[in-house]
Amino acid sequence: MGKKDEKMRRVGVKAVLFDMDGVLFDSMKNHTLAWYRTISGMGIACERDEFYLYEGATGEWTINLIFERAYGREATKEEIERIYAEKSRQFNELPAVDVMPGAREVLEKVRDKGLIPVVVTGSGQRSLLERLEKEFPGMFAAERVVTAFDVRHGKPHPEPYLKGLEKAGVRAEEAMVVENAPLGVQAAVAAGVFTVAVNTGPIPEQKLKEAGAGLVLSGMPALADSFDDILRK
Repeated sequence: MGKKDEKMRRVGVKAVLFDMDGVLFDSMKNHTLAWYRTISGMGIACERDEFYLYEGATGEWTINLIFERAYGREATKEEIERIYAEKSRQFNELPAVDVMPGAREVLEKVRDKGLIPVVVTGSGQRSLLERLEKEFPGMFAAERVVTAFDVRHGKPHPEPYLKGLEKAGVRAEEAMVVENAPLGVQAAVAAGVFTVAVNTGPIPEQKLKEAGAGLVLSGMPALADSFDDILRK
């Protein structure tokens, strides 16, 4: 056993950092549709599935990416505010999203083992943030939720997960991240945290591996089934 592996075994996992969209809530289908309707409604060519690849980034990052491609420039502050407001309107008009299958079972294991649960999301959708306590009562303390409002740099920058580690009060080697999109995986890996990717959308598994995921699973039920083994290893 190498020195790094021996250190990881000795330290052990103390906190689990969860992305929200596509991990705790089955919300990516709504996010991608809202983005597609908003951007295509502006006359900008786009594909709905491409927005799965941008999941975890801030709205500003996504809008600037689209503007650079379409107009060769970044959006102004006013444009970002207007476009994100329209995206939020589109999102809130869609049917309410469900809890991701398997999410409650994973969180029960986290609670049973006395681990610290933290949410690290690039989302600013208050409707989903407000549902965290309703759907997972007593699980996520307010001071252990990192949102788009808490960081200057969104995913794939490591800042969101570094902030999550800070809120959990643990070091990178004492944590595990559960993500579902390449940008989020990149952010977690850049923060030095072992990352499990749950492939809950149409993203090719290879893209999650290329982003640096230490393990790729088919979804949250698979994570619940293998959770104990992952912690032991």
